[in-house]
Amino acid sequence: MTRKMAREEAFILIFEKVFSKESIEDILELAKEARDLVPDDYIITVFKGVYEKLDELDGVIGETAIGWKKDRISKTALSVLRLSIYEIKYMEDIPVSVSINEAVEICKKYASPEDASFVNGILSTVAKNI
Repeated sequence: MTRKMAREEAFILIFEKVFSKESIEDILELAKEARDLVPDDYIITVFKGVYEKLDELDGVIGETAIGWKKDRISKTALSVLRLSIYEIKYMEDIPVSVSINEAVEICKKYASPEDASFVNGILSTVAKNI
């Protein structure tokens, strides 16, 4: 599985967790069964890492998305932001520009052009501040 494909799978898991009270482990198991997902180290690290650092990541989003409450941000954009900010902060082997570009591409695929622009703006600001 390519990193791009793994990032998309991690996004899907993060997005699923937004709507589920199931544990991270249960969501992973369900994805393995339902979608035949074979999670690699990246997927597991990012999915678990996002939820271990959720308050911190949401804090960064809240500080950066001035005038936006978390509840007003689409669940898709919020999931992408969590994923990308986690990569930017904790995965030194991923260039910031790649993380931002991939996040925008995921938004273009799963959300609206407005979400993609919003995510790009937030992540550009986050990258400057970190």
